[in-house]
Amino acid sequence: MLAHARALIQQADPEVVEEWKWRGVPVWSHAGMICTGETYKAVVKLTFAKGAALNDPAGLFNSSLDGNTRRAIDLREGETIDEEALKSLVRAAVALNKSRAKS
Repeated sequence: MLAHARALIQQADPEVVEEWKWRGVPVWSHAGMICTGETYKAVVKLTFAKGAALNDPAGLFNSSLDGNTRRAIDLREGETIDEEALKSLVRAAVALNKSRAKS
């Protein structure tokens, strides 16, 4: 599941930088952090650093909904990912990072 998510993130933004931090957690960045990919026993959690500021018309965010900043997507084994919606979220996160970098 994480490998599939990684491929979609890279397709959405070919300029994305992937680093491994915090004991093996992948972190994707472009003009700032986009998201992390934590692996747990039952889910892969894609946590968007500024997810609360992103429009999510497909309703992908299903975790970490309480805070004012982050939002996450819990992906379970065998689930189908709305690939275009995930790519749109990644592109929106990059656009938000770029707009904040200019300020």
